Amino acid sequence: MSQTPSEAAAAKKTLKSVNPIKDFLAGGVGGACLVITGHPLDTIKVRLQTQAKPQPGQTAFYTGTFDCAKKNCCKRSMAAPLVGVTPMFAVCFFGFGIGKKLQTPAGKNGEYTLPQLFAAGMLSGVFTTVIMAPGERIKCLLQIQHSGHEIKYNGPIDCAKQLYKEGGIRSIYRGTALTLMRDVPATGVYFASYEYLKKALTPEGHSELSALKTLFAGGMAGVANWVVAIPPDVLKSRFQTAPAGKYSGVSDVLRELIRTEGIRSLYKGFTPVMLRAFPANAACFLGYEMTIKFLNYLWPNW
Repeated sequence: MSQTPSEAAAAKKTLKSVNPIKDFLAGGVGGACLVITGHPLDTIKVRLQTQAKPQPGQTAFYTGTFDCAKKNCCKRSMAAPLVGVTPMFAVCFFGFGIGKKLQTPAGKNGEYTLPQLFAAGMLSGVFTTVIMAPGERIKCLLQIQHSGHEIKYNGPIDCAKQLYKEGGIRSIYRGTALTLMRDVPATGVYFASYEYLKKALTPEGHSELSALKTLFAGGMAGVANWVVAIPPDVLKSRFQTAPAGKYSGVSDVLRELIRTEGIRSLYKGFTPVMLRAFPANAACFLGYEMTIKFLNYLWPNW
């Protein structure tokens, strides 16, 4: 069925309003907001995911989320995560913008359909893996070393140098396949759920959400993202922090984890993940939307 002139005009306006460069800048701000809000709980998540099963008669070093928090595991500078996550989220939102730009809105009034938004989000997950895989490897290694007695790495740059010296670029990018397995479907869900809620919560006759509703939509999108992402994230954390040669591949990590700790181990870190997911991603999307609004005010025709 052909579009009416008004629908065609709306579609053209929507296409023009998708600006990946603005998405890149606003996504960077959103990523910084996410780190500031969620970094402590992210550290707890990684500590719990990478903690080995205690031997018979022994108790785990961390008995749960709040025990891990009590043991001061989060007293680390946010500088490294900010440096790593800010450009990563800039690329994430840039990829989503490109994904939308490559498609023609198929819904009413020039709107993107849910499958189109999901596809654009999945493309974004591919974009971010280039930065995410080495960034996550370095972040996880730095996060777990503080739970032991030996400090091997003096920071992200030193960690990257040592990894390259030990195994070249392959060592730095270890866990790329698992990062893709986690981020491609999860990022599709992330953006599709946010856009769905954003549309559902927008009052009729209005074009924008209130800050409170933006926080809610962003927070719920973060929860939806992690419902999909937790199992591959556990496998990724294990694989990226294990000594070289311990695992031959993704299937080996999965088999060993289920054999020694059971299927429930795939949801290790669930509590800190969910405690972090809502506020961190609520802050991310609010930061993104406020920056987009500011950029549109400065350059309305760009």
